[in-house]
Amino acid sequence: MSLFDVSGKTALVTGGGSGLGQFMAKALAEAGVRIYLVGRREDRLRETLGDHDGVVFPLDLVERGSTDRLFALVAAQSSQPDIIVNAAGVNPRRHADEISEADWHYSVDLNLNVPFLVSQKFVPHMKQAGWGRIINITSLQSSRAFENGISYGAAKGGVLQLTRAMAEAWSRFGVTANALAPGFFPTELTAPLFADEAAAQRLADCTAMGRNGALEDMRGPLLFLASNASGYVTGQSIAVDGGFTAK
Repeated sequence: MSLFDVSGKTALVTGGGSGLGQFMAKALAEAGVRIYLVGRREDRLRETLGDHDGVVFPLDLVERGSTDRLFALVAAQSSQPDIIVNAAGVNPRRHADEISEADWHYSVDLNLNVPFLVSQKFVPHMKQAGWGRIINITSLQSSRAFENGISYGAAKGGVLQLTRAMAEAWSRFGVTANALAPGFFPTELTAPLFADEAAAQRLADCTAMGRNGALEDMRGPLLFLASNASGYVTGQSIAVDGGFTAK
């Protein structure tokens, strides 16, 4: 069996209806993983699922009680998650002087609180099985400040520490917790950046490789963290940024 073989596993992917979450869900499904997709837009989740093996759960995870509802829905399924990909996220892109209290709370709730609350629900099954993989999404903004990114950066900085704390709490039971830190990829979340070709090129010029990311660049790191290949890796955030943070 290949170290990178994930066939037969079950993965829960939040934010599976668009962007990196959608790509990662499809990549896992193509590798033989049963996928449970969570997001607000049922039509987009069904588009992601296509003919793959899995179930869609249209939920807004920020709503009170939604993680309890998700747990109950998943508990009724034929298999429980071995892999959790916490990909749901939002970036209000507001200046610190202008961001509203509602936008602040929604951003912190979805980007930081939800990954913990969702993972906490399903870790008992992973601990019982003696094997589990939690994959969070950090960011360049986990350690750097970007314009109009105060709520997103604060939350993603929290996700970096959350990943370490999850690893400390659960790794001894065979449940690893790591994160992927994407650079600039063309997704719905980054559409305003890529709409300006000159600005997108300036970002590409900041990388060691001279280009921005393509979604396919996430496949290998994802399968590494989701499989036995990363069995002794936990509490880490892996930059998939073309060397942006190396310069």
